[in-house]
Amino acid sequence: MKSLTKSFNIFLLLGMLGMNQTQAQTKPKFTQYVNTFIGTAPLTDPKILGYELPQGWRSWAGLTFPGSSLPNAMVQLSPITEFGSGAGYEYEDDTIYGFAHTNKGHWNLCNLPILPLSKPSGKFGSKFSHKKESAAPGFYQVYLDDYQVNVRLTSTLRCGFHEYTYKDNSDRQILFSMGKANSGVNTWNIAQDGPSAIQGFQGGENVYFYAILNGKIDKLDITDEGKRSGYAIVHLADGGKEPITLKIGLSFVSIANAKQNLEQEIGQKTFAQIRNEATSTWENLLSNIEVKGGTSKQKQMLYSSLYRSFLWPALRSDVNGEYKDAKRQIVKSNFRYYTEPSLWDTYRNKDVLLGLITPKVTLDVIKSMKDVGEKTGFIPTFFHGDHGASSIAGAYLRGIDDFDIQATYKILLRNANVAGGARPFIKEYIEKGYISDPDVKNPHVETKAKAGVSKTLEYAYDDYSLAQIAQKLGDTANYRILMARSKNYKNMFDPSTRFMRGRLENGDWITPFNPQYPYYEYMYREANAWQVSFYAPHDMPGLISLYGGAAGFESKLDSLFTLPWNPKYIARNVETMIGQYCQGNQPDHEAPFAYTFIGKPEKSQKIIDKILNELYGIGNDGLALSGMDDAGEMSAWYVFTALGIYPFSATDPKYIVTAPLFEEVKWKTSSGKTLTISKPGKGRGISQIKVDGKTNEGYFISHDLFKNGGKVVIETK
Repeated sequence: MKSLTKSFNIFLLLGMLGMNQTQAQTKPKFTQYVNTFIGTAPLTDPKILGYELPQGWRSWAGLTFPGSSLPNAMVQLSPITEFGSGAGYEYEDDTIYGFAHTNKGHWNLCNLPILPLSKPSGKFGSKFSHKKESAAPGFYQVYLDDYQVNVRLTSTLRCGFHEYTYKDNSDRQILFSMGKANSGVNTWNIAQDGPSAIQGFQGGENVYFYAILNGKIDKLDITDEGKRSGYAIVHLADGGKEPITLKIGLSFVSIANAKQNLEQEIGQKTFAQIRNEATSTWENLLSNIEVKGGTSKQKQMLYSSLYRSFLWPALRSDVNGEYKDAKRQIVKSNFRYYTEPSLWDTYRNKDVLLGLITPKVTLDVIKSMKDVGEKTGFIPTFFHGDHGASSIAGAYLRGIDDFDIQATYKILLRNANVAGGARPFIKEYIEKGYISDPDVKNPHVETKAKAGVSKTLEYAYDDYSLAQIAQKLGDTANYRILMARSKNYKNMFDPSTRFMRGRLENGDWITPFNPQYPYYEYMYREANAWQVSFYAPHDMPGLISLYGGAAGFESKLDSLFTLPWNPKYIARNVETMIGQYCQGNQPDHEAPFAYTFIGKPEKSQKIIDKILNELYGIGNDGLALSGMDDAGEMSAWYVFTALGIYPFSATDPKYIVTAPLFEEVKWKTSSGKTLTISKPGKGRGISQIKVDGKTNEGYFISHDLFKNGGKVVIETK
């Protein structure tokens, strides 16, 4: 065994010597804390999940990928251990089937899997060990045991760079699994272009590629072209002793654009150069936040979560400015075109974080959403709610305003008022002030219905968000209408049970009523009554009054975190419980902060600390999260809360203050100023907040601190 390990180490060293050693490597000051494997392992502990996993189930903890990506890039180059899984890579697996070039963690993408082969036996895939695997932001490495190939990967915005060091330099092959992706592949083609290049197309997500090898191609074998069962194998000419490099450009427009992307972003650069540039890019982004104090694990979680917060949305325009719009037409623009954000999740916190650190990306994301709105009539939504209103309003009110706000506002008004578009059941919502659900006998988790409670609550918040734009633009009439509609959440509150409860079309409350039972679409969306009954982030005083005031609200909130979860109630993604509170999913992520609104921040802090310390980086290997990362929402929750501020109502340009995990936080703002947050004491209960030396009234601080810089001192007891 020792000799095998020694042989591998020598082999790996030889492979690494293929780097251009003259390239100065960026010293990893911040990237050293990032563990890209966090979120790839499953969560199995029923005490944390809230139930025993049924046979054959894998918890939806994390669903992240460990591979190489730049911030908000087109390319995410990552290993695939199981197609059809959340992100293609599951830490407990032992076989790699390819290295795909797109990823998100939502059971889609994973396009263009490529795998080096050496004397394949007919089955494609290789065993691997985590002992011979490593990763960092912008880099991934693994040794394929079956093929005796060391693989190193790095990437640019639109290109991937593979390096394969074969132990046996004869019969070297490269598999293009063209029929496979997490998104359904409906057709594909591939062809050789000259002595050392391959080009092609994979339908479904409609991705084009152009790849250049550093060795000559002997032949290209194609099997079942265009079919899901199909693949292609590149046979390399014998004789070369250097590692094989494969540089591949992607495009969602054309092969010609993929080739141009490759030429401009990689060209003649070496693997070491591209990797160094990737490290520098991440170092620059992560360096915006510098902390003192805290444990090594807390720093690892902070920077790993910060890293995860900047992988989505993904770039879709090419270096020449071209992209395919919502009508599938090729358009050229002077802004970068991005996929739509995962708005049901990320509007709560991640979209705010994106704007604070990379406002230019946020600006282009808004322009991209407006472009979709102009082509389809509606600003895009994601899954549930109409939270583009919050994300756009929040950015606009924070000063990201270099876009056509009037035109964007008009489309958002269509979202809020026109049937058949962004808001299902909007006619009923406007007429009644709520969305009903049908009378279903014995409803269960999978019952298909209208999720009327969740929709009503979320539309009310979206109306509030849009009202803030109306107010700033001087549209008094719509401001009044929308603000009145923002109170519609009250129409779902049943005073007899003190829950947000479903209603029938005639206005009657739905019976029987079990507030602990989780639904996917009946009354609630991926939640139970407990988990949505504290959601009115735009009107907490109004919500508290529904419970009869501070005392009634506090007792109900206490019960949220203490009433035991029924282990018989099993719904995927509704997992990781503190009482009835679910950290593993988004709908109640505001609830831990709610005590602050009744002057009991110390009770909020206890819950927040439990989540930060016990529900991130958990499991046997410390690599599990408490739920899906959901395009960075779970990560952004950690980043904000660990730093001591949180955008409780993401639309509003202010932040609720909590006790940070660190003694001092220095946040380099996008305006070039510095916001310093310090907590000199060891206590966790906030006794006083000072802003620039003056005692702060209440527990919120203004976004002006990000514009002008400043000092926040959090005194604790």
